[in-house]
Amino acid sequence: MKFAVIGATGLVGNAVVQELAARGHEVTAFARHVDKVFKADNVKAVVADVNAPDFADKLKGFDGVVSAFNPGWTNPNLAEDFTKGANAIVEAAKTAQVAYLLVVGGAGSLYVATDLQLVDTPDFPADVYPGANAARELLNMLKPRRDVNWAFLSPAAMFAVAELDFNKTGKYREGKDDVLLDANGVLANIAVPDLAVAIADDVEKKGHLFTRFTVAA
Repeated sequence: MKFAVIGATGLVGNAVVQELAARGHEVTAFARHVDKVFKADNVKAVVADVNAPDFADKLKGFDGVVSAFNPGWTNPNLAEDFTKGANAIVEAAKTAQVAYLLVVGGAGSLYVATDLQLVDTPDFPADVYPGANAARELLNMLKPRRDVNWAFLSPAAMFAVAELDFNKTGKYREGKDDVLLDANGVLANIAVPDLAVAIADDVEKKGHLFTRFTVAA
């Protein structure tokens, strides 16, 4: 199968490129700095700007597209740049009639209680809030849409908050809109390669069309 990964040199995007390539798929890796793209015979690195007028042309012909777009957590204009870029990706996917667009968003929009999302809890980090809220707004924008074939993945709540884990088990648990807890009853985490496994499984199956889901160890 043919897949594209947007944000292919980031933490999640790079792991997804490697997982899809290891499964034998043809992978097109979109990045601003293609010299950093994972190298393999079945990986094609392509320079891309998601805000460019011709970006939709680059998305044509794939069985699925993974968007791991992130302007960077240290970007002072993170929320604005994320919203602009994410919206551009969605509209490009619509124009290109992408068969399946899996958007990797944040955990902030997961529910910790009825009518209470993680991003709105008192202890949620203030410096993370703008980016997390922008991802929540993206999900809210996508929910009613049926003119683009979207799915939205919220990683485990402690992903990229706790120390990163690169030990691959190939296993994960799946949920929908609520945070997943670990065996001790606290917010769960997931290893980077296991998140990539979950993403690859989903785009292969087109498993969550028009829905949000979450995964954890």
